[in-house]
Parts: sequence; C-alpha cells; structure tokens
Amino acid sequence: MDELILNSGLKDKLKFYCTDNREDMGKIAADFIAGKISELLKKKNDIRIIFASAPSQLDMLDNLIIDKRVDWSKITIFHMDEYLGLANDSDKSFKNFILNNISNKVKLNNIHLIDSENNPENEAERYSQLLNEDVIDIVCLGIGENGHIAFNDPHVADFKDEKTMKVVELDDLSRKQQVNDRIFEKFEDVPSKALTLTIPALISAESLFCTVPGKNKHNAIRNLFEGEVSEYCPASIMRCHKDASLFMDKEAYRGG
Repeated sequence: MDELILNSGLKDKLKFYCTDNREDMGKIAADFIAGKISELLKKKNDIRIIFASAPSQLDMLDNLIIDKRVDWSKITIFHMDEYLGLANDSDKSFKNFILNNISNKVKLNNIHLIDSENNPENEAERYSQLLNEDVIDIVCLGIGENGHIAFNDPHVADFKDEKTMKVVELDDLSRKQQVNDRIFEKFEDVPSKALTLTIPALISAESLFCTVPGKNKHNAIRNLFEGEVSEYCPASIMRCHKDASLFMDKEAYRGG
C-alpha cells in the first residue's frame, strides 16, 4: 500500500497522507482503519465506531467492507448526525446512507440510528446516553467545505461543548455542499436544522480516521494546515488529537 502514497507527514499531532486519486485514498484509509480494528479485536470483543454519512466516505467504505481483518459481528456502529424534518425512511437521510453502505452489507453486533422523527431534544438525550455507555474506539469522519466535522459548522462549533449531541442550524455553505454532493437537487430542499454530535464527543474517540477527497475540499484543507487551531476551521482540532490520521487525494491536498 505504501506505493500509493504520494506524500505524508505531520501537522502538529495529525498524521496525513496524500494519494494520486480518490480510489487510492479509499484503499489507504480502509487499510489503516482495518489495521486498527484488527489490533483492537485482540484486546476486546465489542468495538464501537462512529461513521460519517457522506459520498466522501464511499471509497473508504467500499474497501473496508471487504477487508478480511474486520469482524463486523464484533462491531457496534453509530452515525454522527441527522437532518431534522425528514422522515426516518427518507432516501436523503443519513441513517439511510448507513443502512445502504454498511449494515445491509455486513452482519453487525449492533447499530444505533438517530431517530429524526423523535422530539429533537429527547432524541439528543437518548442518543447521548447510548454513546456514553462505553468508550468510542474509532471515528471515521470527513471534513465539510466550510471545515466542519459532523454538522459542527464554524458558527456553532465549540471545542469545549458540554453536550454530546445538540440541535444546530446549518450555515449556507453547509447546505450548498449537500447540493454539490448531489444529495439534494436544490438549496431550498436541504433541511436547515440537524442533530449533530459535538466536537468533544467526536474527539473523545481513541482514534480518528478522516477521509477527504476532491478539489471542493481544498480550502478547508488549507485552513486546517495553515490556520490556527480554532472553531473558524472546526476540523483543525484534529491537530491536537493523540491518534488522528487524515487521508486526501491530490485534488483536496493541492487544489487540483
């Protein structure tokens, strides 16, 4: 796999890897994640993983699903956010992404889905309790065009948030990204509110694996590397994590 890596290094504590294309990026990211899962399975019988629900994750997921080192029957999964205002069976929902791209393809130990039809505050409390029952071993995440992780857009991101999950108003760039990703046809169709895990909840995981392809993400990557660690670029918090890895294709890394 090393021959697929064009460039690698450290930014503060954050390990990063750049590949020629998103297919190679997916292979490298999945290889690292499967290696960590295999390592953890030697120590424990139930691994808890939080997954992002976005097209940026598909290349990684396609490779992770088929990796023989991963015993999915010993894995409990969560997802990190969900739109408000969509029915639970909506094909636009993040839970639908998790079902179609993970749980319908493998036999899991358990899966916990966010109920978008529940009262939002009650659902935040319910899901928080599930998450806080035990440690989170791994978070597989992406970075938004505005630098968000989950739906912690810059205007609502809080590195010291006391909540595990909260209701947020999405900023315009975040909503436009959903159109760019072809999840929704037009801006007006994108829900304006969502439930999201907070930044402290995400970075509480033992290991973070972040997969970021495409030129639309270059500005966010540049802000992550060149700016200060701040809520202006929420993803920059990964530079402080004890075990975080960032995987990019050259379009995201170099801007083209």
